Amino acid sequence: MSEAPALQAQHLKTACSNCSVLELCLPIGMNGAEVARLDTLIVQRVKVKKGAALYRTGDPLRSLYAVRIGSFKTSMLSVDGREQVTGFHIPGEMLGLDAISADEHACNAFALEDSEVCPIHFAQLEKLAQSLPSLQHNLNRLLSREIVRDHSMLMLMGNMNSDERLAAFLLNLSQRLSLRGYSAKDFVLKMRREEIGSYLGLRLETICRGIAHLQDQELVEISGRDVQIQNMDGLKQLVAGCHRSPR
Repeated sequence: MSEAPALQAQHLKTACSNCSVLELCLPIGMNGAEVARLDTLIVQRVKVKKGAALYRTGDPLRSLYAVRIGSFKTSMLSVDGREQVTGFHIPGEMLGLDAISADEHACNAFALEDSEVCPIHFAQLEKLAQSLPSLQHNLNRLLSREIVRDHSMLMLMGNMNSDERLAAFLLNLSQRLSLRGYSAKDFVLKMRREEIGSYLGLRLETICRGIAHLQDQELVEISGRDVQIQNMDGLKQLVAGCHRSPR
């Protein structure tokens, strides 16, 4: 059977040890010998075409996926059948952690652009972690990060107005891209405005108004999907509530 065009695998001799996002992914803090052992679990990289699903809700847990190139969104269907975006993932981040508790995926993962991931077979990863304390520590760290991310999202949704939510989203993306060696001030949004709105709990028109408000304050310039942060400190102050009107 020929491979599906959306998911094309290419076999490699090495994986983690030669990866450009090594320091941001699962092997962080591991020595060369330990990374070599983890290498043995990654026998191929998988290419995912823009718009294609890496996995869907209800799929059984087989692997965790380290994003090597490109970006993904995770989403769930709400009670009324609408898509609820739950996250955006860029190189060096892990996908599939949602499936660990129930052994099946709780959400969908779609590529926002032509992307590439490194699948790590979960059962083999668990077995290897038993003999590598550094790997077990990193798995625990990844799970803890997911909890912190969920708590941060709840705080964002509960305590911030729409402009502050949008500013926080842009700042978060800026910081994550900067860690990967990209510009913190000039970047391209891979997701649509509707997807940003879904993630932030805002309507499309509210996102558009928020962009206009941030531009009026000369904090950012957004043309299409091109973002230029003009006043990083001002954006941070807005998120901190320094520009919030008295209540």
